[in-house]
Amino acid sequence: MLRLRSRRGPRWRRYGPGDRWPFLLLAGHCRLCAGPAPGPEICAGCRAELPWLGPACRTCALPLVAESLQCGRCQRRPPPITRSHALWHYAGQVATLIRAFKFHGDLAAGRLLADLAAQTLAERVPPPAVLVPMPLHPARRRERGFDQALELARRLGPPVAADLVRRTRNTAAQSGLDAGARRRNVRGAFAVTDRPLPPAITLVDDVLTTGASARELARALLAKGVERVDLMVLARA
Repeated sequence: MLRLRSRRGPRWRRYGPGDRWPFLLLAGHCRLCAGPAPGPEICAGCRAELPWLGPACRTCALPLVAESLQCGRCQRRPPPITRSHALWHYAGQVATLIRAFKFHGDLAAGRLLADLAAQTLAERVPPPAVLVPMPLHPARRRERGFDQALELARRLGPPVAADLVRRTRNTAAQSGLDAGARRRNVRGAFAVTDRPLPPAITLVDDVLTTGASARELARALLAKGVERVDLMVLARA
């Protein structure tokens, strides 16, 4: 829940995921606090207060107490994903914006996070050659009205190849399932094109929780001859 102070007095108004925030389209104003923001649509203060992810496993982005290449689990059982990039913890204003984007159709919230992610990732990692959004089943896309991973990938800049993979089953929502149920839920749920594939692919999604969906798709891509699969997400739960 975001709280914005009124310009006319000390009262605060609460903005939830279902609100259509009136200041989102005001040029020169921060999209979180409505204060001045001359550049990237979010002021320096709000940007600093976002729940940025600190030290994390390079393979699964699990938060760690200190810098390390991999967490213990990834060392014991290396996943099919080579590198995972996550910008924030799934908490606070980031979680509010992601829920507004994903479940309430607030595309402006998604664009805000994707553009900020693109700026930050450009400073940290080389640009990926090909971005592949985690596929959404057609029935789920019709229900939601858009594909959140595709919208994010389009804002991140490099070439997007959404037609290389597809979801073959309209699986149950992963939220509310434990790790084992999530793995079973997505087993065999993805198909990869028979066309020639690039040697390296970066998957794009909004939130990384257990990583079951991304790992299942990565295995399918590696089985088709892709040499390396990375992952970019906005937040790590």
